[in-house]
Amino acid sequence: MDLPEELNDAQRIPLHVNARGLALGIIATVAFLYALQWGRDFLVPIMLGLLIAYTLNPAVSWLERWHVRRAIGTTLVTVAMLALMGVVAQKVQGEFTNIVEELPEAGHKLSRLVASTTGGTGSTLQRIQAVANELEQATTGGAAGARKAPRKPAPALAEGGNIKVIDWVWAGSRGVAAFLSQFTMVAFLVYFLLLSGDTFKRKLVKLTGPSLSKKRITVQIMEDINASIQGYMFMLLVTNTLLALLSWGAFTWIGLENAGAWAIVAGLLHVMPYFGPLLITFATGLVAYLQFESLPPVLLVMGASLAIATLMGLLVATLMTGRIARMNAAAVFVSLLFWGWLWGVWGLLLGVPLTVIIKAVAEKLEGMEVVAELLGD
Repeated sequence: MDLPEELNDAQRIPLHVNARGLALGIIATVAFLYALQWGRDFLVPIMLGLLIAYTLNPAVSWLERWHVRRAIGTTLVTVAMLALMGVVAQKVQGEFTNIVEELPEAGHKLSRLVASTTGGTGSTLQRIQAVANELEQATTGGAAGARKAPRKPAPALAEGGNIKVIDWVWAGSRGVAAFLSQFTMVAFLVYFLLLSGDTFKRKLVKLTGPSLSKKRITVQIMEDINASIQGYMFMLLVTNTLLALLSWGAFTWIGLENAGAWAIVAGLLHVMPYFGPLLITFATGLVAYLQFESLPPVLLVMGASLAIATLMGLLVATLMTGRIARMNAAAVFVSLLFWGWLWGVWGLLLGVPLTVIIKAVAEKLEGMEVVAELLGD
């Protein structure tokens, strides 16, 4: 039975759209995203330093309770962290060196294996290089006797279809230099943040104004962020360390070369939920294929990597993340896609902690209830 037209009009929900406000909001959002992407090189070290400082702050506070001055405690904790990293790096330096030195032989072996699987008609890389050479000759051979402009050699295939590894090593060395400079800046930032203690928190509370209610809300937000980030970072430290140890034992038992180095890579990549375990599974599978040249060991290595990542990721990290951050899995995945699109690999590494901070702030600020509800479990 159809309702009267007057009743239908009365039941319609009025929808008022402020076109000017909506347009300004869209422009502000686009400008904010552009600023985040443009300032990536500045913001990523700061966020990384903040997260590491949150992780190490309980150790410094524990030393303070034992009447150790904060400056001395900060120095001890920072030196201990750097010393531990140095010891681990020294232990696996030989394995990482072996991986770099074996890159040319791995390239040769990969070319032979691919060529054998294609029936000896040449590898895919060789065919791609042949097409590229023909295109280059077609574009540069039109002006006879013309002087060729100098070109910067790009990583390509050398004679015999082998990859010019030296070009990739040179590019990688520049990346290592940039990484070391970033690491130095982050280390100094962590030290000064730990040394400052609650100084910035007190200043932020003071800047909120004379209202006691605003100060109370600010303190609650900072306490929630502090508890969530410290719990999440401690969970990452425990689970990734256990994953690296289990991976090292499994790879050593299988007989994979440089097992310690690949175990450390597995622990570091596991910081990226969902994507990290897939990367280490395929990477170790490729290494096992180049080493054993047989399918059963490859499946064994990939199965061990996937099983350990599933055990630590689903049964441990997921439960602890649910208790600490109280976020649903869909929100975590979408946040990873967003931060990965914005900051690349660093966005995948920092995406979940940043989302935890946004959720903690949204739960306390009026007008952000929608964000908190979408991110909540």
